[in-house]
Amino acid sequence: MTSSAGCLCGAVRVAIHGEPVRVRTCWCRDCQYWGAGNGTTNALHRAADLEIEGEVRWYESVADSGNRLRRGFCPQCGTPLFTGPVSGEFLGMRAGALDDPGSIRPTEVIWTASAPHWAAFDPELTQSERQPPPIG
Repeated sequence: MTSSAGCLCGAVRVAIHGEPVRVRTCWCRDCQYWGAGNGTTNALHRAADLEIEGEVRWYESVADSGNRLRRGFCPQCGTPLFTGPVSGEFLGMRAGALDDPGSIRPTEVIWTASAPHWAAFDPELTQSERQPPPIG
């Protein structure tokens, strides 16, 4: 399966080959900044399955988990596009950047302990108060 994503202004386009390994909504404080106060929903793909066209600017920081992460965004319009480890085989695609954000559904919610008191969680989804164990 191939799907696509991109930024608001169209300067960045992404062809996504295959299904995500995981789809989760994250409520860590970093994601709340990126998500304008909400958690962010991210489809985790193997980085090799993403074909990126256009310039992406990256911001690197150390997350609450202690992991060194990078977040990619369009330098023209500011659309958040990616999240993931500085090095590694996986990269998360921000659900809001997907051409069809309804094509995915979260399977888990993480960092629930950092969520504001008004946040609502689907009781059918697996929930982790902090960072769950790595894939694999």
